[in-house]
Amino acid sequence: MRRLFLPALALVAAMPAASAPPSSDVVAIWGRAAPGSERRAGEQEQLEGGAYVHNVHRPSLTILRPRSEHANGTAIIIVPGGGHRMLVFQNEGMVPARILTRYGITVFVLRYRLAREPGSTYTIERDAAADARRAVRWVRAHAADYGVSPRRIGLMGFSAGGELVSLVADNPEPAHRVPDDRLVRVSARPDFQVLVYPGPLGIPATDPAHAPPAFIAAGALDTCCAGPALALFQQLQQAGRPAELHVFSGVGHGFNVGVHDERLSIQHWPDRLADWMSDEGFLNASLDEHEPRHP
Repeated sequence: MRRLFLPALALVAAMPAASAPPSSDVVAIWGRAAPGSERRAGEQEQLEGGAYVHNVHRPSLTILRPRSEHANGTAIIIVPGGGHRMLVFQNEGMVPARILTRYGITVFVLRYRLAREPGSTYTIERDAAADARRAVRWVRAHAADYGVSPRRIGLMGFSAGGELVSLVADNPEPAHRVPDDRLVRVSARPDFQVLVYPGPLGIPATDPAHAPPAFIAAGALDTCCAGPALALFQQLQQAGRPAELHVFSGVGHGFNVGVHDERLSIQHWPDRLADWMSDEGFLNASLDEHEPRHP
C-alpha cells in the first residue's frame, strides 16, 4: 500500500486508520478530518514563539523513537498543557519526549483541539478528550508497527493535558460514540497514567476502581493543581489502585522538566518516573506474557 511521507511538525493527509502508519514522525490520528472539524480541517496551525501551538483542527501525533539498542517496547503518549487555549508543545511535549526516549520509551506527542481558544466551537469533554482517546486507540492499534507492546501504553499529561489524562483514565467513556471511528473496538484506556500538576477537570474521578496505575507529581506551592493531584491520589488509594505521589517543596505550577527551574528535585523528577515504571513492571516485557488487560 502507498505510504505518505510527512514532514516533522507539519500536518498533512494521513493514511486511513486501519492501514499501516506513514514512514514519518507525524501522523494525523483522525485521517483527513476529526469528527466535527471538517469545515476547518484545511486551516494551518499557528506557531507562537517557536514553542506554543494554536489553531489545531487536525489532531496529530509526533513520534520520537529511542535508539534501537535501548528500546524496551514501552510507549507513552504525552498531552501538553496550555489551559486549552494553546499547546505548550516544546517544554511540555518535545522536551520531556526526548528525555523519555533515553529510558528506551517510544513517545507520541499529541496535538489536540483547543476548547478555550478564541472562536473555538470545541469542548474539552467532547472533542479534546476524544482526541486523547483516539490517540490511545491509534497507538494500540499500530503498536506492532512501532515496536511497542499494546499492554504497555501510558498516557502522560501536564496541567490541562493532565485533565485529559484523568478524563480518559479515571472516568468512564461517554456512552455516545464518535461517528465513523473505525478503531472504536480498540480500548482507549491506557495501561498506566502520568499526571504532572493536573488541572481539576476530571477530578474527583467517577471510575477510580478501574483506573490504571498512576504516577502523580505537583508543586507544594501550586494553588491551582496541588489539590487535584492530592485528591486523585487519595481516591486511587481508597479504591485499591496503585498510585505514587510526589509533591515538591518550594515549587509552583508549570515546572515541566526543569527547563526554567534549577532545583535538583525538579531536574530529576523524570528519574523518579522511570524508577516507578520499572518497579511497576512497565519497562519489562514480562507484562506482555499475561492475558490482555483491555477488552
